[in-house]
Amino acid sequence: MLHEHEYPAGSATDSAARVSPIRRLYIKAARLDRFGMGMLRLGLVVVLVWIGGLKFASYEADGIVPLVANSPFMSFLYPRPAPEYRQHMNREGQLVPANQRWNESNRTYPVSDGLGVVILSIGILIALYPIWPQVSAIGSFLLVLMSLTTLSFLVTTPEAWVPALGDPHHGFPYLSGAGRLIVKDCIMLGAAVLTMSDAANTYLRRRG
Repeated sequence: MLHEHEYPAGSATDSAARVSPIRRLYIKAARLDRFGMGMLRLGLVVVLVWIGGLKFASYEADGIVPLVANSPFMSFLYPRPAPEYRQHMNREGQLVPANQRWNESNRTYPVSDGLGVVILSIGILIALYPIWPQVSAIGSFLLVLMSLTTLSFLVTTPEAWVPALGDPHHGFPYLSGAGRLIVKDCIMLGAAVLTMSDAANTYLRRRG
């Protein structure tokens, strides 16, 4: 006869009692998948809305000129040829009237505004997941395209790499500050694919 709190060897309760603390941690971590997906999607929305909003600021518009001007996919947006911008670059927080006039003639600010609208729109589409997951999936797909375009800047933008100014560490694989920001879009790309798949699955599941 079994006494209270005693179980036969090999029972489910006995097996559970022998689960190691490390395994318990893994079990708890495995249950965070939906929470993690929600945090991932929220993170994308925050970044896209924030960065999209910053595109309306002149310093941000100035900063993306090398990326856009050297891109074979986007250079048509600027009337002036790529090398010319190097004589009119502003440091962040700096206001040089002559450089500002050049950027105005280069359509730097309206182009940046347009990109801001696109990025904000993608963020809003992704945020619609709870109501319209099918629309959110489209937003994530657009983010895939945007991330691929951004990553192409590593190939087309000279400023993405440390210049040869005397230090032996220059060129590939030595990323500059701009290059280090661009390469992080590998994470954005993976997050976009994952949230797109998740939103599509949710849509199909709701349709039955």
